[in-house]
Amino acid sequence: MLKYTPDDYDARGQLRLPLSFWAILLLQARTWVLFVMAGASRQQGAALLELFYPDTHSFWLGLGLGGPAAVGLLLTGYRQRLPRLWLAWRWVLMATLAVMLVMQGVSLWQQEDQTSPLVLFVSLLDVLGLLALWRHRRLVDCFDPKQNQ
Repeated sequence: MLKYTPDDYDARGQLRLPLSFWAILLLQARTWVLFVMAGASRQQGAALLELFYPDTHSFWLGLGLGGPAAVGLLLTGYRQRLPRLWLAWRWVLMATLAVMLVMQGVSLWQQEDQTSPLVLFVSLLDVLGLLALWRHRRLVDCFDPKQNQ
């Protein structure tokens, strides 16, 4: 019995990455996306970065934590050539999301002001992304070289 339909595979015989994977990468690389948007809007770029990241330390930290997602985006084209690295990258993405959640939790715990609903929403999305990378069957199978022959 087939686990997935033939439409779930691409021309190379690999499982197509679900939309949730792309959403997780975009969520993890949110600082990179903002950085690119700030670069595209030349005159308002600095104001845009200042709005979302008033502290430059958190901006650089966000770029660093978004790096594995950016590399993961590049690795999607090399799934068959680098199967062990691709398999390990799922764990790298999960570890990065866990670190992001811990940092958000510490930040929320230390913050004396009222918590922003946007921060709580992003934290919830990070939790959902971590759960999807950990338990979503099709997403896990996309990282398994045996399922992508």
